[in-house]
Amino acid sequence: MLIGISARHGHIGHRTQERIQGKIGKLLRFYNRLTSIEVTVDLEHRESPVAEIRATLERHDDFVATYTAPSIVAAVMGAERKLEQQIRRYKDKKKHKHRSPHGKRSAVHDFRPEVN
Repeated sequence: MLIGISARHGHIGHRTQERIQGKIGKLLRFYNRLTSIEVTVDLEHRESPVAEIRATLERHDDFVATYTAPSIVAAVMGAERKLEQQIRRYKDKKKHKHRSPHGKRSAVHDFRPEVN
């Protein structure tokens, strides 16, 4: 899985990039079909950076989450939580897609042909 980290209107230090990569790498344990994750941190407003995470999945549209917080790491963690929720919902939908609406399978009645 590819993890890309970039910044707009500023620079992110090496240690902060490592922390972000560690946090984002945990998303793979929720869904192993992630092909790439792109993290973009907007530092236009230094007091409230905005983190955007875009995750690419096999055979599905991208998931996108944004979050604003007082620090870079907090913004990335908030966006990561949002993305995790999206992935969990997608997995639940996918898991329950083929189940009957009643939850349990209905009993099969014996078929008896009519005799004339």
